[in-house]
Amino acid sequence: MAWFLGLGIVGIVLLILSLIFDGVLEGLFGGVGVLGGLFDGLLAIPVIAGFVSMLGFSGAITMGTTGLGAVGAVAVGVPAGVATGWLAYRLSRALMIERSGAAPHIDDLIGASGSVVTAIPADGYGEVLVRMAGQPVKLAAKSPVPVVRGAEIWVQATLSCTAVSVRPVER
Repeated sequence: MAWFLGLGIVGIVLLILSLIFDGVLEGLFGGVGVLGGLFDGLLAIPVIAGFVSMLGFSGAITMGTTGLGAVGAVAVGVPAGVATGWLAYRLSRALMIERSGAAPHIDDLIGASGSVVTAIPADGYGEVLVRMAGQPVKLAAKSPVPVVRGAEIWVQATLSCTAVSVRPVER
């Protein structure tokens, strides 16, 4: 039973080390490809740690509560370890999927409404506040006509990544 408890503790310690040294342990073995990446992600440290710790702890529980010996404990521990390793693999894959799409681009502002923060003269630049991906963004703004502070505007075009051409909203 001590061997199984030892395996469980080693698995927990390995999991804690993989959380503390995020990516360092995987980086040590990153250049080693197993069968051309066939097991990519299945041999990650959290998956191995989950397998080893569940094998150890479920084996120790089996030996302590039943009359089964080490073979019975391994017979119970291996499927429990495989299930835990598979769960750790699936959870890590689900966390790594990026579903947010592309990052917002300055051209996404065309047609957006906003307000003037610093008055825009006819021959120069002022500042406007618009929302980009739900976040307020303050940009330099140019307009063919003067626009007063506080006026509502529409973005007509992007001049650069920090400047836009706007027109006042007429109501």
